Amino acid sequence: MNYKEIYRQWCTDPCFNEETRAELQALAQNEAEIEDRFYRRLEFGTGGLRGVIGAGTNRMNIYTVRQATQGLANYILENHGQHKGVAIAYDSRRMSAEFSEEAALCLNASGIRTYRFESLRPTPELSFAVRHLGCLAGIVITASHNPAEYNGYKVYWEDGAQITPPHDKNIMAHVEAVTDYSLVKTMDKDSAIAAGLYHTIGSETDDLYMDQLKQQCIHPQMIREAAKDIRIVYTPLHGTGNVPVRRVLKELGFAHVFVVKEQELPDGTFPTVTSPNPEDEKAFALALKLAEEVDADIVLATDPDADRLGVYAKDTKTGTYVNFTGNMSGMLIAEYILRERTRTGTMPERPALVKTIVTTEMARAVAADYHTTLIEVLTGFKYIGEQMKRFEQEQSYQFVFGLEESYGCLAGTYARDKDACVAVMMLCEAAAYYKTQGKTLWDAMMDLYDKYGYYKEGLATVTLKGIDGARRIQQIMGQARNNPPEMLGGCQVLAVRDYKENIRKDMRTGETAPAGLPVSDVLYYELEDRAWCCIRPSGTEPKIKYYFGVKGSSLQDAQNRLDRLEKDLTRSGN
Repeated sequence: MNYKEIYRQWCTDPCFNEETRAELQALAQNEAEIEDRFYRRLEFGTGGLRGVIGAGTNRMNIYTVRQATQGLANYILENHGQHKGVAIAYDSRRMSAEFSEEAALCLNASGIRTYRFESLRPTPELSFAVRHLGCLAGIVITASHNPAEYNGYKVYWEDGAQITPPHDKNIMAHVEAVTDYSLVKTMDKDSAIAAGLYHTIGSETDDLYMDQLKQQCIHPQMIREAAKDIRIVYTPLHGTGNVPVRRVLKELGFAHVFVVKEQELPDGTFPTVTSPNPEDEKAFALALKLAEEVDADIVLATDPDADRLGVYAKDTKTGTYVNFTGNMSGMLIAEYILRERTRTGTMPERPALVKTIVTTEMARAVAADYHTTLIEVLTGFKYIGEQMKRFEQEQSYQFVFGLEESYGCLAGTYARDKDACVAVMMLCEAAAYYKTQGKTLWDAMMDLYDKYGYYKEGLATVTLKGIDGARRIQQIMGQARNNPPEMLGGCQVLAVRDYKENIRKDMRTGETAPAGLPVSDVLYYELEDRAWCCIRPSGTEPKIKYYFGVKGSSLQDAQNRLDRLEKDLTRSGN
């Protein structure tokens, strides 16, 4: 059927509730909106679903959630995992509670046990719960840091990480096979509880998760002595971080934590921000205002599902608050952990630091300094989680820290996804440590630059929505793949890695070798002077992303190099 026929079916079929049919009938004269809602099924990608909330096959609603869940249920049954069950969490977004309930009851109707959190929880706690409860899979309802009109559905496997091969492709195939909404199973909650299929989890899991966070602390006594001198401003941006972040800081002894009242309580409309994204400087407006009032040392923000952390810290020389990129905050934590674990003799025998290919090259220098193996993976924290599983299975390395440029990191092995709660804790510990030396986090960052080099990174994103946008993204990738540039940002292109074709080509000799990572639609350019850039379509949004990094002789030199590289790179894709 074409999109018009599918639209008419949704408007009239009693399979869809009256509210849904009314919403769609009101669009009868809006041809463009009808086409956008029905020209395709909302794609279940390698990370799950993400889309605008609303009625239609290309929207997040109870029917597309049930459809995805039925496909997941069929795969779980195929793997005989119904008794292991599925853990389910959700964030503060609109319809998150409803979608999580629909997912649980769909699984229950297929005879699969579920363990659903009693109220909203951070995504990393779901990752922890999957392994703690011995579940075969996990679901979290969240659209992370996207604007309020979005929601999403992420799937985890029994190792606690987001699904990776072969499970991602297998689950996608099972979801794709569910084409008839009327055949999707569900049941009422009371019956599911009576059958021993629907379970509610809460405070006991919270306590265990909190214990795991605190075990990552390196100097608890130092914190108790120095924490009284640290003033912290924190905002959960209307999301799930408020309770766990405040709890872990309080239990460690941080006495001066000031929470932005206007953003303290969960609210899926995110009324105080355009987008609840800690990467966005505008999201910090209220927090920075409070920081000035209380003379804070550091300013922290977590996104709605509390897996990403944004940071500002005071520059005492200028009295202003300086924004830290995810690369900067991640490297502050990484270097602190590696140094202090080395100094205290608590570093494991074969330590490993894992980063994505688009994360700062400073990680390579720091890892080498502390005799730590650096391992690179594709973009996405699930690939870091995959390495953690491999380390355990092969007994090869011991995971110490993982980070990605998009404001996500993880210390410890209790979870298999990035965790802003542990990032807050470790960054505050580092701030307390540097405070005892008369330094701020900004001073510490400058020390890293002086020691390892002035690494600087950037990200440019082009949004191309709809059918035409999807075509244009493919054209840009095709042009870049077929006609690689010889120079970018004044630097010679030394090699091109095409992860879709699994080829690394040396541009000087023409020699080729395997790119060395799983197949993915990603192009990576190795440039002279330790510069690099990378192009890939977003896996969850209608965007194409350009990542790039340089190493300069000073902060200003690095910025100049970065600006020139960004200009060349984005121009080559237009």
